[in-house]
Amino acid sequence: MILSELVEEFLLYLGAVRGLSENTVLGYKNDLKELQKFLAPTLDIQTITKENLLLSIGQLSKEKKAAASVNRFIAAVRTMFSYALKFGYIKKNPALELKTVKLPKRVPNFMTQPEVNQLCEQPVNNELLWEKRDHALFTMMYSSGCRISEITNLKLDDFMDNYHSAIVTGKGNKQRKVFFAQEARNALALYLQDRKKVLESHNIAEPTRQVFINQKGHPLSVGGVRFIISKYSGAEGTNHHINPHAFRHTFATTMIGNGADVRLVQEMLGHSSISTTQRYTHITTERLIDIYNKAHPHS
Repeated sequence: MILSELVEEFLLYLGAVRGLSENTVLGYKNDLKELQKFLAPTLDIQTITKENLLLSIGQLSKEKKAAASVNRFIAAVRTMFSYALKFGYIKKNPALELKTVKLPKRVPNFMTQPEVNQLCEQPVNNELLWEKRDHALFTMMYSSGCRISEITNLKLDDFMDNYHSAIVTGKGNKQRKVFFAQEARNALALYLQDRKKVLESHNIAEPTRQVFINQKGHPLSVGGVRFIISKYSGAEGTNHHINPHAFRHTFATTMIGNGADVRLVQEMLGHSSISTTQRYTHITTERLIDIYNKAHPHS
């Protein structure tokens, strides 16, 4: 079996058998495309060695790829060759001993309350794309702590309790309940009226059930959301560029900063490990210390 055939079969297995999301499979596909760039796609997989893979990793480092990207590449390669070994395509796994790159400890990127308020109101005060959709999108992301993929996959049928909450599907196809504050529900109601008009104007026979759409009436993609956020946080908007994940991080830091139990926040964010959620407690502690140092009369 040649490398390109293994990649094709493995990707099919991830989607059809393991049931991974399209975005996750796409991530694997992109990483394995890099592997085929470094090694010939027609290379017999039996001849691939650990040294070949180490050279590929070295090439990624030369291209100044981030440590997280290199680690994702290593994980994808490891998983694929484990699959090949399991099904008898190779006798020895050349990726077994590949070690990940040590990541620098990073605190999650979040916005202050004035910053998040300003960004959420940008579509209303400075319409750059589609005011009602973008206002609903921003307020719902901040209100719920949803991942981008969760908000783009959200369907009209997922809502409960008159739009107070919804069931979203997160990583590993795990479902959880998220909640929307009054401001987000108000923005959503106005957007849904606009959404109906857009779908009618395009005369789409079977309109999508996905909540967020583009101006042609098609489902809004993850890339589309990234573009919208970059537009409103860029030079034409707040001029304070943010990572799209900042809405989620800000939701978490706000919840914990206001006294929410860390395990409750873990459940609301859909974190499988409590240690992931605990990163936000460090941030709020740092903020408290900073406030103390600035405000204490003896500091």
